[in-house]
Amino acid sequence: MLVSEVCRCTDLTKKAVEYYVGKGLVVPGVLENGYRDYGEEDVEILRRIGVLRKLGIGMEEIGEILRDGSGEAFRKAALQREMESRRNVKKDVLLRELCGGKSFSEAWEELRALEVEETVGERLIDAFPGYYGKIVCLHFLRFLDEPVRTEEQREAYETVLGFLDGMPAFEVPEDVEEAMGGVLGQMGTEQLEEMLGKVKESMEEPEAFFAENSETIEWYLAYRQSEEYQNSAAGRWMECMRNFQAASGYTEVFLPAMKRLSPSYAKYCRRMEAANEQLLERYPGAENLLMNDR
Repeated sequence: MLVSEVCRCTDLTKKAVEYYVGKGLVVPGVLENGYRDYGEEDVEILRRIGVLRKLGIGMEEIGEILRDGSGEAFRKAALQREMESRRNVKKDVLLRELCGGKSFSEAWEELRALEVEETVGERLIDAFPGYYGKIVCLHFLRFLDEPVRTEEQREAYETVLGFLDGMPAFEVPEDVEEAMGGVLGQMGTEQLEEMLGKVKESMEEPEAFFAENSETIEWYLAYRQSEEYQNSAAGRWMECMRNFQAASGYTEVFLPAMKRLSPSYAKYCRRMEAANEQLLERYPGAENLLMNDR
């Protein structure tokens, strides 16, 4: 079909259609008279582009989404938009506080913290693809709302970015990724944050947590030692994670830098380590029950 009909089918202007063709997102055929000939597949792609553009997705991201058959680029773009929306909410609050008399120096510090959160968050999303990447991002962003004031924090910030930029790929077998995605993909952001929050809360009073959940912990410890667990998607995924941590410098470089960057994260890790010691006192041989990635 000709471009005029395409415009009617997609609600796009001729200029927009030609722009997307120029970007290589749509490659129509060419008739003998030199006019472009758009097929049904071209029209469908243009419809998708129109939807994504109305959602505010940038052209580079749209190209990635169209080229990616796994849906990973789509999930990445959605998470980026969600994080951006959250930052905008914080900025709106900050603007109202400025109207109410908050000092500009305080506002500047908070905006710098938001910039750190945004930059590290973007790197985390790129470094850890898939549903696990969303959990990693949500986990660490909770500790990145503090201003970078000291030279040690600035050094740690650069170390974190350098590690994430040069980090080797976190590779997981396709069937394991699919199985884990089937579980985690059903959980929305609020559910994931609630889950992470409960882990953090359990570190506040570990003795009470262990006492209240003793049966579950004992069952889980036994299950972790079973052949069924070792062959499960969760068991194989954990093995991939351990191998990645050992080979990438994640434990030796990234986590220590995060502690130097974020005082609240360092505090969280100390509580996690104390809780782990109490766990091992109760259940000798329970290494790695608490996630080593903090």
